[in-house]
Formats: sequence, C-alpha cells, structure tokens
Amino acid sequence: MARLWGLLFTVVADFLTLAIDRGRHAYNFPMLRCLRVALFAVSSCFVAAACSQPPPTPVAAEPSDGRVKALADAYVAGFFERYPDQATYYGVPNRPHDRLPDNSLEALKVWEAREDAWLAQAKAIDPATIQDASLRATYAIVREAVEGASNVRVCHNELWNVSQMTGWQVAFGYLVTIQPVGSVEARREALARWDALSSYLDTEIVNLREGLARKFTAPKLNVRIVIGQMDGLLKSAAADQPFLSPTLRDKEPAFAKEFAALFTDKIEPAIRRYRDFLEKEYLPAAREAIAVSANPDGAACYAASVRLFSTLPVAPERVHEIGLREIDSLTVEMLTISKSSYGIDDVGVLLKQFRDDRRYMFRDRQELIAYSQAALARAKTRVPDYFGNLPKAAVNIEPYPKFREKNASNEYNPPAEDGSRPGLFYINAYQAEKKSKAPAESTAFHETIPGHHLQIAVAMERPNIHPIGRYIINSGFTEGWALYAERLADEMKLYTSDLDRLGMLSSQAFRAARLVVDSGIHSKGWTRQQAIDYMLAHTAEAADDIAAEVDRYIIYPGQATSYMLGNLEIRAAREASQTALGARFDLKAFHDRVLEDGSVPVSFLSAKIRALP
Repeated sequence: MARLWGLLFTVVADFLTLAIDRGRHAYNFPMLRCLRVALFAVSSCFVAAACSQPPPTPVAAEPSDGRVKALADAYVAGFFERYPDQATYYGVPNRPHDRLPDNSLEALKVWEAREDAWLAQAKAIDPATIQDASLRATYAIVREAVEGASNVRVCHNELWNVSQMTGWQVAFGYLVTIQPVGSVEARREALARWDALSSYLDTEIVNLREGLARKFTAPKLNVRIVIGQMDGLLKSAAADQPFLSPTLRDKEPAFAKEFAALFTDKIEPAIRRYRDFLEKEYLPAAREAIAVSANPDGAACYAASVRLFSTLPVAPERVHEIGLREIDSLTVEMLTISKSSYGIDDVGVLLKQFRDDRRYMFRDRQELIAYSQAALARAKTRVPDYFGNLPKAAVNIEPYPKFREKNASNEYNPPAEDGSRPGLFYINAYQAEKKSKAPAESTAFHETIPGHHLQIAVAMERPNIHPIGRYIINSGFTEGWALYAERLADEMKLYTSDLDRLGMLSSQAFRAARLVVDSGIHSKGWTRQQAIDYMLAHTAEAADDIAAEVDRYIIYPGQATSYMLGNLEIRAAREASQTALGARFDLKAFHDRVLEDGSVPVSFLSAKIRALP
C-alpha cells in the first residue's frame, strides 16, 4: 500500500511540476512549488512507512543577473547599430558618426525580428531571480522597450510619419547642428553621413506611398504644417540653415567648400523633392479626419500608444476620466490664489487676463529668455538642499531655429556623455510679445533644474548603472518627473510671485487637459476646435501656442498623456513612502532613489519605491 500511495503522490507532483513549467505566469507559482514539495514529503513518508526525516529543502532558483546583463548589452549594441544618430545625440564616446538610420521597410523587418528574439529572452527570465537591485531596473527597461515597441507595431508609424513633431526634419535638423567636426576623421564622417540624406528622403517617399496604398496616412492639417517647415528650410539664409551648420563650425576651407557643395547639389534638391511630393501627391490623398482611429486598426493603435508612452496599463476611457478629475482639483487650487491675490472668484476670467492683458506679457524674446535664465539661476542655488546627486554638465537656454519656432513646443536636449557639449533647452520665443509671463518659470524648471536636465544628466553621469539606463528613455518617467519638478519648485520656494505660482498650477492643468483632449480627439471624436476651446478655458497658455499644441496631439497620439500619468504615479509613490516612514522620510534620499536607475518604466518605479524599507 505504501508503494501505491507513493506512486500516486509522485504522479500528482509531476503533474504540478508540468503546470509550473507551462504556466508560471498564469498560476501562483510559489504556492504550486510549495505544494509539490509537500507532496514529495508525504510520498517519502509513505514509502518509508514513517515520517522520521524532515521534508527536502527546495533548491533556490539560479540567479539571472548574468542573463539580464547579456540581454541589455545586446539590446544597447543593437540599438546603436540600428540608430547610429542616437550615439551622436547622446555624445557616446568611441562611436562613429558617419551614418543615418536605414529607414527602409526591409531593414525595419530585420529589426523587428531582433526585438522579438530579445522579448522572448526577457520573458524567459524570472525577475524574482535577479539579485542585483540595479539589474532589476535594467531588466525592466529592456523588457519595456521591446514589449512596448512590439505592441505599437499595429500603428505602422513608419508608413505615415509626416509630422512636425517627429519627422526627419526635426530629428536631423538638430542632429546636423551637433555633428562632430574639427578633425580629419570628423570631417570625413560628416560628409559620409549627410551625403546619405538624399537617399534617406527618397526612401521616406517610398514608405509614404506604401502607406497611401494601405490606407495609412497623416492628416491633411499636419501635412500642410510640414510643407511649411520644408519651405522654411528651403528659404533659410545660410546663417539660419541647420544643414549648413558643419560649415559654420569648422573653418577648414576645403571641408567648408565640399560640404556646401553637398548641400547645394544633393541635400537641397532632396528636400525639394520631398516637399513637392507632399504637396502634389501626398496631400490630396491624406485623410481629413484628425483622429488616429481613421487609420486601419486606429483604436488599437491609440491604446498601444498610451501604453507605450506612459508605461502604464491605462485604458483611453480611464485617461479621460483622470484628466477631468485633475482639472477639477487644480481649478480649486487656482481659485484660492485667484481670490486672495487678485480678488477674482472666477478662474477662467483670471486665466483670460493672463493671456490677453498686456501687463502680463513679455516685451520681446530677449525678456522671455532672460526670465527663464533667472529662474534657472535660482534653481541652481537651492537644488543641493533637495538632491544628493547633482549633474556636472551645464545647460543652456536658446531659442529655436527659425524654421521650427512657429510650430514647436519647448524642448530639452541632453548634454553629450563625452562632455563635448552642455544640455540645451530650446525655448519657444516665437511672438514672445503675445506670451504670458505666468507659465514661463514653471516651464524653465520643467526643462532644466530640477526637471529634465537634472534628471537626464544625473543618469548619464552615473557610472554604476547599465548604459541602457542612460540611453533608453520613456515619456512616462521623463515627462512625469519633469511635471513633478514643476510643483517641487514651489516647495523649493523658487517662484517669484503668485503670478508665477498660478502659472505653475496652470501648467499642471495644461497637462491634465492633455489627458482630456488627447483621448477626446483619438477615442471620442472631438474636433480640433473643441480641443482648443477646452484648453483655453482651463490654462493661461497663449491661443497660438494652444493651437500648435493641439496639432501636436493630433499627429503624436498618446504621447501627451504620459506627463500627468507619470507625475501622478511619482507623487503617489512619494506619499506612500512618507506614510510608511513617517519621521524617517528623507526627501533628498527619495529623489535620489527615484533618479538613480535612469529612465525606468513608471510601473517598476512605483513598485520599487513602495518596497523600500
């Protein structure tokens, strides 16, 4: 009988082992393991006719640290092979600067196959077996990068990237201005890279034609904006032409002459070909509808895009609800200051005054830039009280190139890792005399310190994290942090007046309104004017800026939701930590822990902070 019972329990245990191996993500894996061990123990007792020996101790799972590091190493190497421009963007030492990405659809398929292989490797790793804390963050970053990219393929963005926000003219219009020059090798690389631009643009045309054939198109509205940007590029004076930047920064006569000839003979004609294609062939066939839902699988694309940018599993309907809730809460905060400092009990009336009354406007672009520079200078003096890890790299504030400034949002670009250039806050100074002073300080804190510059430069300067934490970013973390930093600046006493504090709250409401408007456009059928009117009613932003912002949401679905969603998760993690630690809570230590691993997925960050002792 003992043998029969032993056999029975062994069979059951083997069945549970199979269940564990095949379904470790679907079942409570630790519970099944314990049950299997218990069954073996009982089986042994029956076989021995007595339970005189203790049950066997489960064998600990083998650490996965080496596999995680190898996976991340492979992904980073593949990333820079696929996107050589990013090595220049981040100033990565010992990387060549002589190629543009291969934008052919064939190359994309090869890359997607590599992503699939990396995702399979990532799924085969049990995060619970990673012992090194920093490698847990590394795993989360690489897993999110490949999984998010896989999910968003339904959008087929490569087939309709006619965008004033993410188009080649934006990425390469900046890249060429930081192209290394000044040596024989650097000049050779510059000529090789930019000689390839004409072929790149011809391939873009091929991809867009394929998109037309498959019914994936950009909206006519955005196509017209991009055509305007092309006209601006083609009409630029030499001093304002970004694609002549290498000739202005390297005075070697032979190089300057050769690069200028390259621009005249190949680059400029390619830009004109692209521009004419857009106007004559693409624009007539582009969609009138502004929502991405007008493209094939558009609803799935929008949901995947929100997930990709926020790194949070939030449904579009929930995005809309969160936005409405946050608008209500922020309006109450603004009302308190509106009554006490301005004697106005209608927030909308006060915001309109900020937007329209000349008393609250900048005189010119120089005053706007100086106002932001003064805010940055104040932040530098206070930041050591709130952060232990501080960036060594400097950050500059400069206006946009003229061809972009009309349709551009404010933008941060990181410093070079090799120390060859500082961080850069591109400020939108277009028609500064029409811009309110109210949101200017909060914008400066968002883009520089304690926002993007502190966050990104700190990650780039940390030698003990995997490089993936420096180069692979997600909007939920980076933009969530920068929005958190705007309100943190109030705790740091950085705002100079209630005008600026109301501007901060208006900027917070601006990001909350994005949740309402972005989801409204892409999942609820909102019109462009409906979106503009909603944002005018709840923020102090200039009317022209709001129109440009709405046009951004139309062509860049989902991205704008990441700011407030990420911010709310960071603030919730802070509140949970304060509650758990009480008097032991250290704000400086909290900030350092949030930033120590680089741009981790927000869901990982939230779990990590809540698990801290």
